[in-house]
This record gives sequence, C-alpha cells and structure tokens, in this order.
Amino acid sequence: MTITQLHYVLAVAEHQNFTKAAQKVFVTQPTLSMQIQKLEDELDVLIFDRSKKPIELTETGKKIVQQARNIVNESDRIQDIVDQQKGFVGGLFRLGVIPTIMPTLLPMFLKAFIKKYPKVKLKIEELHTEAIIEKLQDGHLDAAIAATPLEIPNIKEQPLYYEPFVGYIPEGHRLNGKIKLEVEDLDLDDILLLEDGHCFKDGILNICKSTKAASDDHFQLESGSFETLIKLANEDLGMTLLPYLHTLELKDQEKKNLRMFKEPSPAREVSLIYNKSELKMQIIEALRATIAGVVKGAITFQNVKIISPLPKK
Repeated sequence: MTITQLHYVLAVAEHQNFTKAAQKVFVTQPTLSMQIQKLEDELDVLIFDRSKKPIELTETGKKIVQQARNIVNESDRIQDIVDQQKGFVGGLFRLGVIPTIMPTLLPMFLKAFIKKYPKVKLKIEELHTEAIIEKLQDGHLDAAIAATPLEIPNIKEQPLYYEPFVGYIPEGHRLNGKIKLEVEDLDLDDILLLEDGHCFKDGILNICKSTKAASDDHFQLESGSFETLIKLANEDLGMTLLPYLHTLELKDQEKKNLRMFKEPSPAREVSLIYNKSELKMQIIEALRATIAGVVKGAITFQNVKIISPLPKK
C-alpha cells in the first residue's frame, strides 16, 4: 500500500470516474486503474462498485476512503513540518471566500500579501458557507474567510474583525428621518434581502428574530448582489442592510441614505477558518497578519453584538 495509491483512490471517490480522476492526478487512466486494482488485490476487497454509473464506493470502500483521507493529510504534515522548520512560506494555498466578503476584503489585502509572500500561489474560490465547510472537511481547501461562529467540531475559527450591519434607508422611507436605527425599527416585510444561500441573509433574519417569510400578498424580492438591492431601494421598493465595508465605496449621494445602529451595533464576526489538522499554518498566520494590518484602519468598532450566520431552526 502506498500514499500514491491512496491519492488515486481519493481522486476516483471524488470524481466517480476513472478517466477524470486520472486527469486530476496527472497520470494515464490505465496507470491509475492498475494501481487501484493492485490495492484492492492486496486488501482482498472491492473499494469501488464498477457496475454502477457513475462509479460508487462499496460500504467497505467508504470506510477506506475516510481513513485514506486521514493518512494523506498526515503525510502532508511531514512536508509542512519541514517547511515550518525552514521558515518557508510558499507553495499552493487554496482559499475560499464567501460572496458577501470577497468584493470588499480581497482588494484590501491581496496585493500586499502577494508582494510580501511571492512564493505563495494563492488559488481563491468564491463559495457559499455550506460549500466551504464541505471542501475544508474533504481537504479541498486549506482555509477560508467566512462569517462565524459556525460551531463545526473539526473546524477552527480565528476572528479577523467585527463588521457592523448598516441600514440603507432611501428618501421617503419611514425610517429615513432617524439618526440611529434600533433593531426594533426593522420590519422583515420591508427589507430587501439577498437570495437563499447567503449567510448574510440569515444574519438579517436573526436580527429580526424571525424566520417567517413575508405574507403572500406583500411585495417581497431577493437578489444575488448588494448593488441590485441598493438600486431597488433607490426606486422606493424598500430598505436593505449592508455590511459596513461595502458602504465605504458608495457614491456620496448614496452615503446620505446610510444609518448606523445604536450601540451595541448588530455585527457579523469575520474569521479565518481552517481544518483542525492545522496544515500550512505558516501561510494561515501570514494571511491573518496581513488582513489584520489592512483592516485595522477601516474597522474600529468594539461595542457590537455578534449576530449568528447560522439559520435559526
């Protein structure tokens, strides 16, 4: 049994296809098939049910894949130990970022990070929280930036900053005259929301202390972007809530419609999250330090109330 064979098994388990798996690990399909067959012969079990389309794991195969993932992770740790001992900060690093953080935070730190750590090859994916958790647990991401707390046993969270929710109240709206918003002012039927899948939407629902949808006879609209929500609010179709960093890039005219909440302000906790195996910690720490350095000047709020990104049951 070899580490290479286990890599091949994990690739087939992921892609459920020998040809695609071979392309993923950069070998020919016959080579990959032969090595997996050799492993099955050695163990005297079938790992894959080849009669199914797509290929499926056998019951024993499922247990083997779970253990194979642990072994491959531990083998990666050896190189990680050597890199840390040498003080080397480099290599491929796969980072996931949720959509409501990506457009504002990434431009703030990416250039500085690349300049300081040129040997790190960052592969960044924009993913919803659910996909991030799955990829972290499967070893397909090294770390991610997401709203927390997530309360996932195998995932560690390192808070980066606390970002307040800010009201966007257009002229003519019932709340436009208020200097500071209060949570009690909010009416779920009156708020333009992001579509399902965004944890920022779940945060808003949690602020309102309600998960019930608006009544059928009331206008309700959800969108995939804050820009669309702002445009709809400007057309007097309701108000919306924005993350603080997103408000910094608004036009001066639009900034007049912003309203902060009375303290403690409802806010989201933004964290660097990673698997408890703690691989590539030297790069994770470099990311944390870089982000903390650039965000420190933009986010200075302390008296906040953290809103959970988890949907209420």
